[in-house]
Amino acid sequence: MKDLIQKMRDRVKERQRTVVLAESQDPRVLEAAAFLADKNICRIILVGNESNVRSTAQQHDINLPEQIHFFSFETCDFADDLIAHLYARRRDKGTSLLEAKKMLQNPLYQAACLIATGRSDAGVAGSVATTGKVIRAAIHSIGLRERTNTVSSTFLMALKNGKVLTYADCGVVPYPDADQLADIAVESARTHKLLTLQEPVVAMLSFSTKGSAKHERTELVLNALQKARYRAPELNIDGEFQFDAAYVPDIAQRKAPHSTVAGKANILIFPNLDAGNIAYKITERLAGAGATGPILQGLAKPMMDLSRGCKWQDIVNAACAAILMG
Repeated sequence: MKDLIQKMRDRVKERQRTVVLAESQDPRVLEAAAFLADKNICRIILVGNESNVRSTAQQHDINLPEQIHFFSFETCDFADDLIAHLYARRRDKGTSLLEAKKMLQNPLYQAACLIATGRSDAGVAGSVATTGKVIRAAIHSIGLRERTNTVSSTFLMALKNGKVLTYADCGVVPYPDADQLADIAVESARTHKLLTLQEPVVAMLSFSTKGSAKHERTELVLNALQKARYRAPELNIDGEFQFDAAYVPDIAQRKAPHSTVAGKANILIFPNLDAGNIAYKITERLAGAGATGPILQGLAKPMMDLSRGCKWQDIVNAACAAILMG
């Protein structure tokens, strides 16, 4: 786990990009900001009045480096540009100019619009706000990547044997239909390559391997597989697999001997949120794997979500993932 995180930080440091952190009232966010700036990993923008934020930091014995930038919507000289951007994105949905201005009173929308307008390369939120609120601000302000209609999430699972797997979706889409599951598979492959530099090998998981059971749930996975292959014909993806056939080479030889994915998968696409969320927590707690995430994917520009129970180190990792996703 330390090796994976250090490699990510080293790559981020070379890029010297900017990350906006929306929830500057949270001491964990300030601790992460101080670390990222002090170690010169990336440039930091904190949303909030500088005097108030520095006062909060002082109360918690956090020394914020001078190079950190602050963004105050009330005093910035390009507030009208942000309002115009959000209005342009939302007017077809019935949002008025006045309503767009009101939406931008919310720090999540401020951060998302800074990313959308190129004033920040990436962003992180969710230590205070719920996942739904973070995603809503991101979709409204930033929008989706071309050729995808789904925002989803992955976890990087660093195993004790040195392997790094990607699990998806573990945090956003409860019961994806075939189109959503195809989006999740294609986006997860992109995420895995960007963050680990490994070539994606994608397994679509089910309770059946290559037709060993017939059910509407296995048919959904097979339908998603065909859609994913159509959208990304270059992708090494196959299914449907039980986990052992996807991951264990000798079992793969028995169950799916002609597959280029079976026994070699580094990306595991679960059929629903129940399976994905349970699996990553079991892998983390019983196998002692390091879990990095949730990593939001599918957005046109990167904005990461956090667990509200996160540590400041998780915010650092999310910032690094966000930059690498850009």
